[in-house]
Amino acid sequence: MNDITASLPQTSPSTSTQDAAALTARLLLAGLFLIAGLGKLAAIEGTAGYIASVGLPFASGLTYATIALEVVGACLLIAGYRTRAAAIGLGVFSILAAAIFHADFADQMQFTSFLKNLAIAGGMFQLAAFGPGRLSLDRG
Repeated sequence: MNDITASLPQTSPSTSTQDAAALTARLLLAGLFLIAGLGKLAAIEGTAGYIASVGLPFASGLTYATIALEVVGACLLIAGYRTRAAAIGLGVFSILAAAIFHADFADQMQFTSFLKNLAIAGGMFQLAAFGPGRLSLDRG
């Protein structure tokens, strides 16, 4: 080992505790999107109206695309299949949703929702960077 590699921190293989934590994180993140997507599916007209109310075009199409992204993305996270792509997609979606729907910083609830969406995006990008863990179809 040379001087450079000797000074780098040594990483250990993934432990069962880390794998369980990664699975738990995936399930918690996925649960949010699955519930949100199914809620939108149950109230399609209201969701399309809300999307239209902020001035976005093609509200009906965006409603269905959002439902598909949230439900399919959540299912991919749960299974740990194509996890990195699903996490990136949901992370970008969370940032866009924050910017479009929660940018009224004078309203404390909107500001809190804006920050929540950014935090969710951070969790998604962490998942994309470090993978789903061994308890997944992707296997890390």
